[in-house]
Amino acid sequence: MKRTGHFNTPIANGNYLIAKRHRDLVFTSGMTPRSKGVIVHVGTVDSEDAIDDYKDAVELAASNALAAARTVLTEGEQIAGVLTLTVFIAANPGFKKHSQIADFASDHLLEEIGPGAIGTRAAVGVTSLPGGAVVEIQMTAVIGN
Repeated sequence: MKRTGHFNTPIANGNYLIAKRHRDLVFTSGMTPRSKGVIVHVGTVDSEDAIDDYKDAVELAASNALAAARTVLTEGEQIAGVLTLTVFIAANPGFKKHSQIADFASDHLLEEIGPGAIGTRAAVGVTSLPGGAVVEIQMTAVIGN
C-alpha cells in the first residue's frame, strides 16, 4: 500500500517517474519549483540579486523532491535522510554563490526530516532549466521506519 498524506504529489512532465525505489533507497527525478504542475519561479540568478530572493523557489523545489520520494513509501516508513543532493541553478555568467542558494535546500530538508538528514551535495550552475525554472533539485534518499 502506498502512503498518501499531507504532501502535494509532483506531476511528471514527460516520460519518466518522479521517484524510483530500490530496496531502501529512493532516487528522485529533478524537481523544479512547481505548484500543481505549474512552474512558479522562472528566470536566472544574477550576481547582483539578493540570495534571499531565491529562498522560496529552492524550498518549493526541495519540497517537491521530498514529496516525490515519499510517493514510494509504504505504511510506517519515512525518509530517514538524504544521501546525495544536487541543486541545479540557472545562473548568469559571473554568478559565484551557488552554495549559498543550495543551502536553502539543505536547511529545508534538515527542518523537514530532522538531524542526520543531510548527506553529500553538489551545487551546479547551468544556463537553462526545464520550463525556464530558476532551480531544479534531484536527490537520493534512504528509507527508515
